[in-house]
Amino acid sequence: MRLRRLGPLEVSVVGLGCNNFGGRIDEAAGRDVIDAALDAGVTFLDTADIYGGAGGSEEIIGRALEGRRDRAVLATKFGKPMGDGATRRGSRDYIRAALQASLRRLQTDVVDLYQHHEEDPDTPLEETIGTLDDLVAEGTIHAYGTSNYRAETVRRARALAGAGYVSEQNEYSWLVRDAERELLPTCAELGLGFIPYFPLASGLLTGWVGRNPPPEPGTRGRPRTGRASARVGRRARRLAARGRDRRACRRAAGRVGDRRRDEAGAGACERGGRRVGAERGRARGASSALRGVRHLEGV
Repeated sequence: MRLRRLGPLEVSVVGLGCNNFGGRIDEAAGRDVIDAALDAGVTFLDTADIYGGAGGSEEIIGRALEGRRDRAVLATKFGKPMGDGATRRGSRDYIRAALQASLRRLQTDVVDLYQHHEEDPDTPLEETIGTLDDLVAEGTIHAYGTSNYRAETVRRARALAGAGYVSEQNEYSWLVRDAERELLPTCAELGLGFIPYFPLASGLLTGWVGRNPPPEPGTRGRPRTGRASARVGRRARRLAARGRDRRACRRAAGRVGDRRRDEAGAGACERGGRRVGAERGRARGASSALRGVRHLEGV
């Protein structure tokens, strides 16, 4: 497994998105997936406090990593509504309380990458970034990032931040390429890593999904068929017409990574993004769990 620098962190180019833990898959299946990911050399695990129902994903990860925390680079997020009525979810007090809760659920004393999950229009950005810089200085997080930020807000954050600000996470795939307009160039200019989520469009780009037959009921791909699958088909045919197969896809992803020094996950074109089945992840055994390692399929 290739590794790449993300600020002070060294992460695998393929990461494991843990947004389905405690939701679509239970703890036993989640542990199977984590085991398979670690065995494959995946070190980067990405979750959020909101995943799995107010901390469920973090709790599963914390128990699964007991006794082997040193094998993983843990990334989590804060700032989405947790159902507790809290507002100003980028404020100093909120961030500190959210971090303590995540540390407890993850059973660790430090988060490697702590990410603000969305912009908070009610809190000055100076307060959010200043608090995260303080947490780096205190040693409770190693680095921090943003997620779902606009390019102009990323630029403002970079101007305010210290060296601990290392990444932006946003949606990016062959199907959804909006980030190419402003966000990716901005990150490259500012020396920030870019972490893509849904790199294979929740499984639509794996080659396993088509209109005939459509995805099975209850799977993640089911609601995204129709127009979306038609778009995938048209794009796939264009790529095929130009002689681009999976090897070409991997080469293209590698070139993106070479251009962006700290980008985490550009090599996820083929191996990342293959979804974990909703049916407890056991039917196909450990080899299926390994194929299910997805690259940052969370938001």
